[in-house]
Amino acid sequence: MKLFNTDKAPSPAGHYSQAVIHGGLVYISGQLPVVPVTGEKITGEIEDQARQAFLNLKAILDSSGSGIDRVIKTTVYISDISLWSRVNVVYADFFGSHKPARSVVPAGKLHYGFLIEIDAVAAVD
Repeated sequence: MKLFNTDKAPSPAGHYSQAVIHGGLVYISGQLPVVPVTGEKITGEIEDQARQAFLNLKAILDSSGSGIDRVIKTTVYISDISLWSRVNVVYADFFGSHKPARSVVPAGKLHYGFLIEIDAVAAVD
């Protein structure tokens, strides 16, 4: 088992790794809409928050030797299920023709007042 972190995604704010690689899989911790370089918290429209969370997910995927097309499963936590149709547009744009398994969880209030958090499991070399 290998604990994995990259400076291309936001640093963990608690006692966890950005990802854990084990058995040919990378398990990516929940990604929030935070800009890695500046630490800026993206607030406002759900689409902007979703795009940043997906960019953070992509950075960890790419840095760990995986990629968007190798994602097996995602879990998308949203503060209100009424936002899902808007998130789904960003989700589809991000993944393109790749359609990993997914769960959508209406979670209520999220950390820092964010509207979205995304985690994933992907194949890795």
